Amino acid sequence: MSLTDIKIKQAKAREKIYKISDERGLYLEVTPTGSKWWRFKYRIDGKEKRLSLGVYPDVGLQKAREKRDDARKLVADGVDPSVHRKAQKQARADANANSFEVVTREWFEKQKKVWEDSHADKVIRRFERDVFPWLGTRPIAEIKPVELLAVLQRIEKRVVETAHRAKQNCGQVFRYAVATGRAERDITVDLKGALTPWKEEHFASITNPEEIGPLLRDMYAYKGTFEVQCCLRIAPHVFLRPVELRLAQWREFDLDDATWEVPDERMKMNRPHIVPLSTQVVDILRELHPLTGDGDFVFRGRNPRGAISNNTVNKALRGMGYSTKNDITGHGFRAMARTVLDERLRFPVDWIEHQLAHMVRDANGRAYNRTAHLDGRREMMQAWSDYLDKLRVSAEEAHAKL
Repeated sequence: MSLTDIKIKQAKAREKIYKISDERGLYLEVTPTGSKWWRFKYRIDGKEKRLSLGVYPDVGLQKAREKRDDARKLVADGVDPSVHRKAQKQARADANANSFEVVTREWFEKQKKVWEDSHADKVIRRFERDVFPWLGTRPIAEIKPVELLAVLQRIEKRVVETAHRAKQNCGQVFRYAVATGRAERDITVDLKGALTPWKEEHFASITNPEEIGPLLRDMYAYKGTFEVQCCLRIAPHVFLRPVELRLAQWREFDLDDATWEVPDERMKMNRPHIVPLSTQVVDILRELHPLTGDGDFVFRGRNPRGAISNNTVNKALRGMGYSTKNDITGHGFRAMARTVLDERLRFPVDWIEHQLAHMVRDANGRAYNRTAHLDGRREMMQAWSDYLDKLRVSAEEAHAKL
């Protein structure tokens, strides 16, 4: 006989557990404490099994029957309802573990190790304020371009620049998710042109050889600590981003092979990068090694266990009388190399772009590996150092005649 709400309410606790049957495998189990549990008895693969459907009255009679019917459909399809439930629970757990916020914070913990504290704070606050409230709990693999665009457009109404920076950061997170097997692709590539154009302010740079020589002369005459002197002298030769240079560690160098391998976690594009070293750079490093080679960082700062600060090179340039807003910045050596290597020394643009660690793709759209054009880049880096030395020596000789 089928159960009714009255029968269920009248069921009293006994010394032992007992059950009251409904129909088609559904029954109510009453415990000695008075709790009433819905159970579904079914048979699959020749075995009798039971599935819990909830507690009465949280789950009423009608809802219990609906759950039973859903379970019966699974059994009819050859699916064990208990196994199905465990799989769903695991899927929910996986989705939570792969939520946009979880993946972002994991990526952030890795990146902040090579960032200035102020920059790291800006990045995570941008996510917490403008992105997590709308996308934080979403499984990152399920987020659609249109969803992300809606979030970015909300930011855009306030500040266009912030929207572009948020898009850039989101792209980095998606690429990290792809690399760690939690997303199929970086959806930010679908948003090209979707935001109001914004032109990023370029770093000040000197690209005229007649001005590069005097700059190098002044840099070689700088009277700061020897670590900073060496960093200044190397910077234009390797033209890396300031953070990639200042955090250099001795274990990354093979001076005998004249090669520097910068690890992916310190590179902007999250890809390891090879820097062929000219004889001039190797000589500077060998001269510096007796001073800082007993530690991790090549350019050791005031803290013996740390590196020079992110502002050290720019501060030194300002101390020489150069404006880091209008003349030259530590980042400006990249534009210097890009322009002169192309326009004056006539090296292939592909070689230059690879050495700048820009994302360069082949005809099939695939990113070149880090060793692409390595022999040619080694030749280029030596020619570049020779050219810089020539400009500096000429400037020193001209200055000596004054």
